[in-house]
Amino acid sequence: MEDVKLLIGDRDVAARGAATFKRLNPLSGEVATTAAAAQVEDAVAAAEAAAKAFPAWSALGPTARRAKLNKAADLLEARAAQFATLMMAETGCTNGWGHFNVHFGAMILREAAAMTTQITGEVVPSDVPGMMAMAIRQPVGVCLGIAPWNAPVILGVRSIAMPLACGNTVVLKASEVCPATHRLIGSVLKEAGLGEGVVNVITHDAKDAATVSEALIGHPAVRRVNFTGSSRVGRIVAQTGAKYLKPVLLELGGKAPLLVLEDADIDAAVSATVFGAFANSGQICMSTERVIVHEKVADEFAAKLAKRVAGLPAGDPREGEVVLGSVVGRPTVDHVEKLVAAAVAQGAKVLVGGEKSSSTLMKGVVVDHVTQKMALFREETFGPHVSIIRVKSADEAVAVANDTEYGLSSAIFTRDIAKGLELAKRIDAGITHINSPTVQDEAQMPFGGVKSSGYGRFGGRAGIAEFTELRWITIQTTPRHYPF
Repeated sequence: MEDVKLLIGDRDVAARGAATFKRLNPLSGEVATTAAAAQVEDAVAAAEAAAKAFPAWSALGPTARRAKLNKAADLLEARAAQFATLMMAETGCTNGWGHFNVHFGAMILREAAAMTTQITGEVVPSDVPGMMAMAIRQPVGVCLGIAPWNAPVILGVRSIAMPLACGNTVVLKASEVCPATHRLIGSVLKEAGLGEGVVNVITHDAKDAATVSEALIGHPAVRRVNFTGSSRVGRIVAQTGAKYLKPVLLELGGKAPLLVLEDADIDAAVSATVFGAFANSGQICMSTERVIVHEKVADEFAAKLAKRVAGLPAGDPREGEVVLGSVVGRPTVDHVEKLVAAAVAQGAKVLVGGEKSSSTLMKGVVVDHVTQKMALFREETFGPHVSIIRVKSADEAVAVANDTEYGLSSAIFTRDIAKGLELAKRIDAGITHINSPTVQDEAQMPFGGVKSSGYGRFGGRAGIAEFTELRWITIQTTPRHYPF
């Protein structure tokens, strides 16, 4: 069992009143973590520590910041086994998912480190004689990162890496589902020597989420907020940000479509669907939830997909490496089973899975003949499930793909690349992959969605724009004429 303290100003501190909360292992029900339950006063202290650290960190040269972030990446990878163990205990994920999280988290840190010398401006031509006008990007101050549990190292690191590279100091508000995992990110960055108060980590009980979040968002020193999580909570974060006029970057839910056209490589589409729908038991914002298949190839696709999913290794991740381990909690099981049962009652057909589960271990579920009138088509399941929707044309496939409130990731499988590109431009999503799965990410890419999947972009130069202030600065080099 882990005993987790807050990280405020490089010090491990208890919450006010020594308040704590417990996170239970979703499979065993045993206590995985006892963590400090931060109160409003603790949130304020974290923001103030970050504000105090800002002048020195923002003045540090780009090469020095780069070196510290690269050191943090090395230290993160050195603790891969520890991170994976914590993730398995707190979220029920597989050991492989834990190690991948660390690997990709280190990539995010190294990409952020590489961007420290890319925070550039420009000279803008002025109509005023003798005036040099510049657009300059500067760090903003304290950035708040609110990270989720499903890819805790990847998304926890992502919420603070680029802000740090841009010269900002940060507060990471950990998920109550994985407090030890998120707190360990803080320990790694502290060990990398970023400096007192540059990185702060707040853990809190679920019942205190609203008050702690508002205390952080509303603190005068906090100048940017980024949130990754559900669209429901994202709306609350956006509303709170608006209340205090704070810019907010939101990466929210998804209902990713994968289009399989008449000329597609069916085997390749099946492989991409299996990976995209069932990696981390479907608990990824980019997970393939809807496969929209041309009716001429739908039977072949469905048969091959069902066979592959039926053979996926499933079981207790503590007893050996599997593809499908535990989901994060019983509510996920109940949610998926309820949506599938309702779809079947409306005419859908379960091809694989669908059996009632008495625990948080779930096998893969494939449901065919899903239609747009079903809740299973509309609602994000965030579990090991994929639906098949049959269509008569590519145009209908695009229309069905766009018939959702979400717009994060998407994919198209076709041998006609020109046609694929034309269709990709018509899909309402921040991301579209041609002949590649919906689940993929690279640290340097502009990552984010549209509609209820959020706004703003993580990654590369797009991330720099989110976490810096663009300022107009002029120098008058000659005497200036005035009309009076």
